[in-house]
Amino acid sequence: MATRAARGYGQYSGTARALERVGDRWALLIVRDLLVGPRRYGDLKASLARIPTNILSDRLRELQESGVVRRVPSVRGGYELTESGRALEPVVLALERWGWAMLGDRGEGESVDADALAMSLRAAFRADAAAALPPSEYVLHVGGVREGDEGGVSLSAVVVGASLDVVAIGPGALPAPRRRSAFEPVPEAVLELELEPAQLHRLLTGDPGRLVVPTADEALLDRFAETFRIESAPPPAESGDAQAVPA
Repeated sequence: MATRAARGYGQYSGTARALERVGDRWALLIVRDLLVGPRRYGDLKASLARIPTNILSDRLRELQESGVVRRVPSVRGGYELTESGRALEPVVLALERWGWAMLGDRGEGESVDADALAMSLRAAFRADAAAALPPSEYVLHVGGVREGDEGGVSLSAVVVGASLDVVAIGPGALPAPRRRSAFEPVPEAVLELELEPAQLHRLLTGDPGRLVVPTADEALLDRFAETFRIESAPPPAESGDAQAVPA
């Protein structure tokens, strides 16, 4: 474990110590992508398209010094999370759920990334509900639906009981360690959806609105909605709604 950061917050606090190690800009997004699996430097740069190369190098070095990330000896240029880094998964998933309250529609130039979407599905996964449902596979094509939109990704989510396996599929997808053949029983029900990001947002938050999926099996669509749900946090209060602080 790395020694205490020289430029710390000067507080004997767990929150302060955690932020000294993973609180810098881009750090938790690097952790998020590595929670999906080991990644090469180039994979991380492609996923985090707006990160400058020098900042990515600095963050990876700092995360290594903090004991959160380590190099993968068998993969040139590869990185993976340490046991300490993997322990951040509940934190990242909680932030993912919390952030959906502020997500809104996709902004100009905002990409749809396979690793980010995989973590969204993991954050939305309701293991208790899934355990009572038949084994199923959900194939999602998100983005790239609108004319002129080339930023789409495809994922396969296999659900058997309370277990979830999410991997990217299609051109450019990174190798996945597990696949549907690893599950018993192998899911026979398959739902394939083409969605814009805003449609996926409504589907995962249980607010379908005008969501129309003409080719979807309604029963399987309902099963997806039972299996994946993000209960959005209350939206940020307006400035005039602030509560008074007791004297």
